[in-house]
Amino acid sequence: MRNLVHGELRKAVTGRTWWILMLAGTFLCLLSTFGFASEGHRAVTAGGSAADVTNDIARSWMMMFLFSSLSGAILVTREYGTGTVGRSVLLAGSRSRLLTAKVAVATAAGAVFGLLAAGLGTLACAFAGAPYGDSAVFTRETWLILAGVFACSVLAAPWGALLGWIVRNQVSAVALLITLTLVVDPGVQALAPDAAKYLLTIAMSSVYRDVKPDLLPVPWAFAAIAGWLTAAWFAARRLLATRDIV
Repeated sequence: MRNLVHGELRKAVTGRTWWILMLAGTFLCLLSTFGFASEGHRAVTAGGSAADVTNDIARSWMMMFLFSSLSGAILVTREYGTGTVGRSVLLAGSRSRLLTAKVAVATAAGAVFGLLAAGLGTLACAFAGAPYGDSAVFTRETWLILAGVFACSVLAAPWGALLGWIVRNQVSAVALLITLTLVVDPGVQALAPDAAKYLLTIAMSSVYRDVKPDLLPVPWAFAAIAGWLTAAWFAARRLLATRDIV
C-alpha cells in the first residue's frame, strides 16, 4: 500500500494542475483580502474594531477549500479522461485499494492547500492594512479562524476526490463542485437556513467561524461534514465496485 500511495503522490504532483490551482486560489483570496482591508479601513475610521477587520481578512482565505476540492476531483477524473484508470486498477491490485490510495493522497494535498491558506492568511492579516495605516490585532478568535481555514481545506480534498469517483467526468465533477459551493448551498442557505446548515459547505462555515446566523456549533459541524464524507465514500466505493471501469 505504501508504494501505491507513493505512486499516486507522484501522479498528483506531475503536471501543472496543482500549482495552477494553488495560484488561482491565492489570487481569489488576495482579492477578498484587499476588499476586506479597504472596507475595514473605513470601518475603523468610523470607530469600528480593528480586531474584527483582522478576523474578516483571516476568514477570506476560506475560499482555498474550493480549490482543494477541485484538486481532489481532478486527481481522480483525469485518469478517466486519459483512459489510464484501468491500468491503475490493475497495478493497484484492486479497485478498493486504488480508491483508498487516491483519497489518502487527495487528503494530503488538501493539507498542503490548508497550510498555504493558513500561512498566507496570517501574513495577509499582518500586512493587508499597512497601506491604509491600519495595524493588525490578532486575537484568539483570529487563530481559531485560521485553524478552521486549514481544517476546511483538508476536509474538502477527499470530498472532491470522492465526487470524482462518483461522477468520473472531469468537466462535470469540476462544474458540480463549483455549482454546489458557489450557487446551490448559498442559495439553499438563503431560502431555508435551518436545513442548509447541515449542507457540507455551510457546515464548513461553522468550522472557519463565519459570523452568519443559523450555523451549527463547531462540533456538530464536524459531525455533519463526517456524515457527508462517509456517505460519499460508500457511494463511490459502491459505484466503483459495480460499474465498468472504462
